Order: sequence, then C-alpha cells, then structure tokens
Amino acid sequence: MSYPPDPNNPYGQPQQPPQPGYGYPQQTPPPAPGYGYPQQQPPAPGYGAPQGGYGAPPQPGPYGNQAQVQQFYAGWGSRVVARIIDQFSIFLLPTILIGVGYVQVVSSAVKTINTVNTTGVADTTTTSSSGTVFFLIGGVLNLAGLALYTYMQGTKGQSLGQKAVNIRVLSEATGQPIGWGMAFVRQLCHMLDYFVCCLGFLWPLWDAKKQTFADKIISTVVVKSQ
Repeated sequence: MSYPPDPNNPYGQPQQPPQPGYGYPQQTPPPAPGYGYPQQQPPAPGYGAPQGGYGAPPQPGPYGNQAQVQQFYAGWGSRVVARIIDQFSIFLLPTILIGVGYVQVVSSAVKTINTVNTTGVADTTTTSSSGTVFFLIGGVLNLAGLALYTYMQGTKGQSLGQKAVNIRVLSEATGQPIGWGMAFVRQLCHMLDYFVCCLGFLWPLWDAKKQTFADKIISTVVVKSQ
C-alpha cells in the first residue's frame, strides 16, 4: 500500500475498528450495588480528622465549654486578692478579738508568775478574765465567719472576696458548687497547703489546672466567672 492511500483501492481505505464479537473482551459497566454488595460509605472521622470547621458549635462539657474552662482557670493573683478581701470582711474582727484576748491572757500569766516569784502569793486580776472573754468571743465569731465562708463557697461557688474578683470554686467532675460539707472539708485540707513554707498555696503558679493541694484532694478547680 502506497502513501498517501489510493481512494480507488479498497484495500487502501482506512480500516474501521473491528466490532466486538465472540471472543472479544467486552467492556461492561460495573455492577450496580445490590443486596450484599459492599456499599461505599464516607469515611468516619478518626484520629487527627478535622472535627468541624470554623464556627462549629463547641461541644459542651460538665461545666460549659471545655476549651473555655481550660483557658479561664482563675489566676493565682486573683485568688490571693479574694483571700485578702475575705480576711478583712469576714475574719478581721474575730482575729483582732482573738489577738487581744491572747495578749491579755499571756500578759496576765506572766504578771502572775512574776508576783508569785516575788511575793509568793498569786495575784488574780480582771485582766485574765477579760482576756479569756475576748478570746472566746473572737473564737465564736471566727467559727461563725468560717461557717458563712464555707456556706457561700459551697452553695454559690463564691465567697465575698471571690465574688468581688469574679472567680468561682467548682467541682472538677460536675462543674457545680461542691456543697457546704465539702467546702468545709476543703478548708480543713488547706492545712496541708501551709506545710513547707506554704508550698501548697504557691502550687497554682505552675500547676496546669492551677490547683492547690486541697483542690487536688477534693477535686475542685477555681475558674473565672462568666
């Protein structure tokens, strides 16, 4: 066959592709999915898969958005300021009365010892009795202040000082106030925070959840009020 092909030569005409026949491989469309045929489902999000885009609603946690709680733990400074406010508003008067009574009782005891050493006779004065009265009144007011402090913290999550600086004490598990009884136990656990130069009270400075030793024992967190 010459090139270009002769139009009168039938053997030089362009050949049509052969039609598929017997023995020729057929191209059949993929079978339609039917009963028992595995369906192609969109892949479920796994580890590392994006969980929603911008503007997706946050997933609620036990006490609000977990991301917000992680971000808004109360700082150490605000907790100190709240404690100072509570000391002046609730415990200042009882502390003064206890201090005055203690000084008077000690002074009376020293005076009595000196009198006995000098004259051999004990001198009973009104200073000792008045000091005892001051001490007892201060002690009662201190217990009443502690009851008020733990009641507010346990039922509302905030003492007077914490309310002033907008922070709250909540259960880490439920995100709710811990109740009066557990708030009282938490105050008792604060005695552990005084050990080793008040290390427990300084622990929130580097702790991830800004917890004192008492917070870790009772499983509480202090967060900013919204």
